[in-house]
Order: sequence, then C-alpha cells, then structure tokens
Amino acid sequence: MNSTVRVQFRFLLITVAALVVVAVGLLLGRWQLSRAAEKETLQARVVAQTARPPLTPQDVLTLNLPGVPATMARNDLLDRTLTLQGTWLPQYTVYLDNRQMNAKQGFFVLTPLKLIQENRVVLVQRGWVQRDFTDRERLPALITPEGSVRITGRIAAGPAHLLDLLQAKPSEVIAPSRIRQNLSLSTYQSETQLPLWDHLLLQTDAAPDGLLRDWAAPSFGIEKHYGYAFQWFGLSALMAILYVWFQLVPRFCKQPA
Repeated sequence: MNSTVRVQFRFLLITVAALVVVAVGLLLGRWQLSRAAEKETLQARVVAQTARPPLTPQDVLTLNLPGVPATMARNDLLDRTLTLQGTWLPQYTVYLDNRQMNAKQGFFVLTPLKLIQENRVVLVQRGWVQRDFTDRERLPALITPEGSVRITGRIAAGPAHLLDLLQAKPSEVIAPSRIRQNLSLSTYQSETQLPLWDHLLLQTDAAPDGLLRDWAAPSFGIEKHYGYAFQWFGLSALMAILYVWFQLVPRFCKQPA
C-alpha cells in the first residue's frame, strides 16, 4: 500500500468516524428534547389538576363506579385537591425516616383517617417533624386531634420512595417498626388489615398539630434534559468544526506542487 492509498484510507476512516459522532450527537440531542417535551406536558397536567376545584368523597366514589376504567379514574384523581372528614387512627401512625424539609432531617408522619359515613380509610401524609438525633429510635411527641376532623390535601399515588440498601430483618417483617425507610400502600394494608384507599393524601391545610407542611413542588428535571441536549448538539458541532478544520481545509488550501 503506497503513501497515497494510506492517506486516502486514513481520510475515509476519519470521515466515517466524524459522521458517526455527529449523527449520534444529533440523535441523542433530539431524544433529550423529546424527553423535555414529555416532562413539560406532565408538568402542565399537574398544574391543571391542582387548579381544578377540590374533590369530595362523593366525587371519588363516582369515579369508582362500574363501567369507569380504573386508569381513567386514577389519572383524573392524581394531583387533585381533596377534602375529607373523618377520625384519626393514631395507633397505626408510621414515620418515614431520612426525609428533609427546610434543609433539616426528620420524619414524614403518616396516619390513617377513617372517613365519616364511609367504610373506607385514607392514609394521610400529615406533615414533617424533626427527629431526636441523640436517640434515633425515639419517636417524637405528636398532637393528634380526637374526634371528627376536616382536612384538605393533594392526592398522590403513594409516599415518595428512597433508595434502601438495607433489607428488612425477619423480626421486622413479623412486627414492623413504626419507623420506616419506605412504605407501599399495599404492604401497609396487609399489615393493618384496614379498608385502605389505593391513593395517598398529602395534607396541605393548616392544623394545630405542630407539623410542618412546606412540601416541595414536584421537580420534573426539564432543565436537565435541555442541558443534556445542548451538550450533545455541542459535541456534534465541535466534531463537525474539527473535521472541517483539520481534514477539509488543508485539502482545499493545499497548493499544487
């Protein structure tokens, strides 16, 4: 293989590699833009849901009537505001550990609410309380009103899930601790045998219980996708510029011998 053939072969390899890098960067950039568009649609849906009038238990029961698809009912309920009246069941209160509010560590407090005139129980994420750092097993003192209460909150699919690297011990499965890292509604219902609703209510109204409810707004990470798209498009542009500058420009500017 003479020098001319080697040069042409090297030029061909560099050209193919540059085209692959540019194409991959453009495809990944477009994919990130599509992900950002999906997140924007989801964000708009959440904003629209929270702006709708508050639901009542009767509205929820109407959505659960026969003939109404479960997926339709679920999508219509999520992120809606719901007002409930019932009595607290404090003996079933659980505490979700390692939860932050206002840059402080503590517990999310979850207590079931038995609805008035309905054989239904709704698990309510009532608020946040700071933990005792001198004794990590000590439960904070709570103020749980007795008798009938009226609360308002936002409907959610379930408690936010954190990464849990520790597996439950056998004794914890038999007699679960009231302090948990995570909690699923199905597991909680199996433990308590309560007629639990398959949604969580995130309480948002004020109540004289000493709990904080400065819930963070849902984060959809839209800016992250735009940032990734900019990086991929930037990589494609950089590769194209380098290819033109180091491969094409010298060829066109080369003076004949």
